[in-house]
Amino acid sequence: MESRRLGRSGLNTSAIAYGNWLTHGGQVEEDAAHACVRAALDAGITTFDTADVYAGTRAESVLGRALARQRREGLEVFTKVYWPTGPGHNDRGLSRKHVIESCHASLRRLQTDYVDLYQAHRYDPTVPLEETMTAFADLVRAGKVLYVGVSEWTAEEIAAGAALARDLGIHLVSNQPQYSMLWRVIEAEVVPTSEKEGLSQIVWSPLAQGVLTGKYPPGQQPPADSRGGHAEAGGSMRRFLRDDVLTRVQLLRPVAEDLGLSMAQLAIAWVLQNPNVAAAIIGATRPEQVHDNVRAVGVRLEADVLTRIDEVLGDVVERDPAKTSRG
Repeated sequence: MESRRLGRSGLNTSAIAYGNWLTHGGQVEEDAAHACVRAALDAGITTFDTADVYAGTRAESVLGRALARQRREGLEVFTKVYWPTGPGHNDRGLSRKHVIESCHASLRRLQTDYVDLYQAHRYDPTVPLEETMTAFADLVRAGKVLYVGVSEWTAEEIAAGAALARDLGIHLVSNQPQYSMLWRVIEAEVVPTSEKEGLSQIVWSPLAQGVLTGKYPPGQQPPADSRGGHAEAGGSMRRFLRDDVLTRVQLLRPVAEDLGLSMAQLAIAWVLQNPNVAAAIIGATRPEQVHDNVRAVGVRLEADVLTRIDEVLGDVVERDPAKTSRG
């Protein structure tokens, strides 16, 4: 497993991170979730990403149990805060109250004294940025958070947050955006700003929620046991389940075959070509998916292959930077 430096920090991550959105605590049983975590560890993955809101806080608990017997110093455990985690009017957002309380709750569920990276899951325009960043800085100084990142922030929000963090004596080191062959909205503005401010991308949905595996033929309903057929997951990936997109995706199969790759490996290798990407987050419902995905690490896609991919996908690729944070 290749490791990569996270922004201008001293923290290294595994090039493939294991994430448990939509799986742990929800789509798969706990035994299966633990098997996937073991497969990730066996494959050399050391970076694990979750969030307080996933599966109504259950995902953090499942991950905490799955990692309980591992050497903590050998792992990078990431979580996030913003979305509602309870019925109260302070159980959401990036107020000092919610950031501090949610961090403590995440630590309990994850069975750890600290998280390596604590991320603002979205930007909160209702709370002064100074209040949010001061709360993060206090958690860093208390040793409960080692590094601070954001998720799905625009270029302007990243620049403002990075400047304020520096004033407070800490640094933003990462952004977690959606990024794939089909969803490239970060390339025009977010990536250049991140490079300037010293942030790396930890990208989610490099497979466009499974669409880039090629398992969804055009003109057919998604299988009931697939992510596309799952009520919650399917709702978040409808933009990719259009026949024009699915038709173009099928044309990627010869590209992958020519390289001796599965379509999933091609998609993950593609996002890892971006030098601002520190890690690609994968999810899994079966250990075999982990084993397949990690084989993308170290694959180098030459310029002619990248051009061929662009020609195949054509105008179904979304590039509009205004769609940042809408994923």
